[in-house]
Amino acid sequence: MDDERRFYELYVQLVSAMTDLEKIDVPKIGRLLCDIASMFRLSKGVTRIYRNPSEEKAGGGETLCHYDTGKEGNVVSSIRVVTNVSSIATMTVYMAPEEEPLTDDEKWKVELVMRTTLKFVSRNRLGDVARELAFFDEAGYPNLRYLNSYLMRMIESGKLYGKAAFRYNLRHFALINQEVGREAGDAIIRKHYSDVKELCDENGFLCRLGGDNFIGICEGKKLEKIIDYLSGAKIPTGDESYVNIQTSAGVFVISEDYEIASPGDVLGRIISAYNYARGGGKDRIVFFDDSVVSIKARSMRIQQLFPDALAAKEFRAYYQPKVNVFTGELDGAEALCRWFHEGNLISPGDFIPTLEETNDICRLDLYMLETVCRDIRRWLDEGRKVVCISVNFSRKNVMNAKLASIIEEIADRYAVPHEYIEIELTETTTDIEFYDLREIVAMLREAGFHTAVDDFGVGLSSLNLLKDIPWNVIKVDKGFLPEEEDGEGSVQRIMFRNVVTLIRQLGLDCIAEGVETMQQVYALRENHCDLAQGFYFDRPLPVEEFEKRLDQKKYNFDA
Repeated sequence: MDDERRFYELYVQLVSAMTDLEKIDVPKIGRLLCDIASMFRLSKGVTRIYRNPSEEKAGGGETLCHYDTGKEGNVVSSIRVVTNVSSIATMTVYMAPEEEPLTDDEKWKVELVMRTTLKFVSRNRLGDVARELAFFDEAGYPNLRYLNSYLMRMIESGKLYGKAAFRYNLRHFALINQEVGREAGDAIIRKHYSDVKELCDENGFLCRLGGDNFIGICEGKKLEKIIDYLSGAKIPTGDESYVNIQTSAGVFVISEDYEIASPGDVLGRIISAYNYARGGGKDRIVFFDDSVVSIKARSMRIQQLFPDALAAKEFRAYYQPKVNVFTGELDGAEALCRWFHEGNLISPGDFIPTLEETNDICRLDLYMLETVCRDIRRWLDEGRKVVCISVNFSRKNVMNAKLASIIEEIADRYAVPHEYIEIELTETTTDIEFYDLREIVAMLREAGFHTAVDDFGVGLSSLNLLKDIPWNVIKVDKGFLPEEEDGEGSVQRIMFRNVVTLIRQLGLDCIAEGVETMQQVYALRENHCDLAQGFYFDRPLPVEEFEKRLDQKKYNFDA
């Protein structure tokens, strides 16, 4: 009877300690569990916690050993609890062989304590695990859900004004992963994150959206140092070398000029600025202001107008000639898109980046190809000497496995010989895109189309493009062209000469873009780059003007 009373006294104290709303006294709970285990002659009691079934299967998890006499024992009872977020808690108790076995009543009481303990663990420690699963990603970074919770607390307390929010990603990180490997790449991301988090300090916040994309909150006075770091930071790679990490970022300084009622009021602004920073302009870190709102509104307007504009044939092909710098002969042309809406010309710089945010750019590319095929068919029917016309295709098209067959179908519908069409594609930065690009170029070549890589030398994977993809033509970016002030031994002239030599030795045609002066024409001749495209010869021309060049066949320019 004394043992019965003693057990219930200990059990009541245990329940009271576990349910104290003011303070959970963990040491007291441990002492009470040890007293109960001793009372029932147990040698050991172990509680284990697992985040998920995989962690349990792998033998991981966290171990809480409440009681251990050091004696080897056999399992008396084991209980396992699974929460609604698939985290798991188990408790197992042991008894030494020489001890008197538990009676049925004693075993019931032991299991009552075990179930009570697991209930406590599930509500408290596993509650922490559930929170971690909800607010942290698989790599342990705080996630967007955590950010929303943080922002709501800051908004409700009125502490958000005066802070700054920023959203950024690591530029060209897919290429860094290719260079250093996935494991080292993850370590670089972790180091970069830790550095930015330290700059934000305990009064700020930093979370990961996924991959190499992050959002942070910091005090206004911390922003300058964070911007400096995001502009360029040297991160060790683990082999005594460093990699320079730059970012594209959108920043919103949260002043009382803006009404902030929800996390979306902050996130919408930094995402707008971030998208503008990613748009390819010179500014890689963009601050949100009213001009960003105007850009966003214009972007939405363009997306709304596009379907009807396409149906109304408001997009026209302008042709920029390609000229042989030795003979002056017209050797080809590039078809460039111009949009005339309600009598006004909309700049390609306004609508192309916007359409590239969606698959609308793919529809426009195919429309332009059809326009070019229609013009070529008419020129052939009129008896004109036709030159090869290049048509630009956005990187978005690369993921379309049927692209080559679609291009072939359009050309054949207009009975255009394939040798009159050149498909111009840009470089890619991921392994998957690179594989798809290689396959598409090979299929186009097999079908008799010409293929060209645009802006060679701008991207970071150019040499792989030459080695692995069967192009016909390489277009050298205007940034490589020597200027008048570049002497014979200048870096610019050396680079241009070697790039052209490499392309020619690979058996490829080479054309220089952006040629604007006779001095540049001389440089092309000196380095045996036969073809040029640029304002020195002609700007992009409406079809009627270009047809005059077709009839003219040749340019006369100073020798």
